[in-house]
Amino acid sequence: MEGAEEELERRSKFLNSLIQKKKSTEHQEHHERLNIRVRASDMPVALQNRAFRCARDNLDSTPAKLDSKSLALALKKEFDSSYGPAWHCIVGTSFGSYVTHSLGGFLYFSIDKVYVLLFKTAVEPMDH
Repeated sequence: MEGAEEELERRSKFLNSLIQKKKSTEHQEHHERLNIRVRASDMPVALQNRAFRCARDNLDSTPAKLDSKSLALALKKEFDSSYGPAWHCIVGTSFGSYVTHSLGGFLYFSIDKVYVLLFKTAVEPMDH
């Protein structure tokens, strides 16, 4: 019986690896359609996809010229209203950064030739 359990476990792991590979391929294809490349992230996939869609929609609505302030504001507002304060967004074609962020609240990606850094920080009540 032990051999059968080991075989079931092996098959289960194999099927799980196939499912994960398919999901990864689907995410990659979705990113390629939107012309997105994730540079670094610890953000859940659902939140990442929301950021990608918001960025893509904003860029498509102003095709003439990049308005980095407008894109940064749109992403910040979207995430502040959907996931609470305090989200920060930096957008540009060239910038350096070093930030501290809340766990699960960091995404650095490129879309077209634009780089986007979106991150959340903890909000501490002020002592009076």
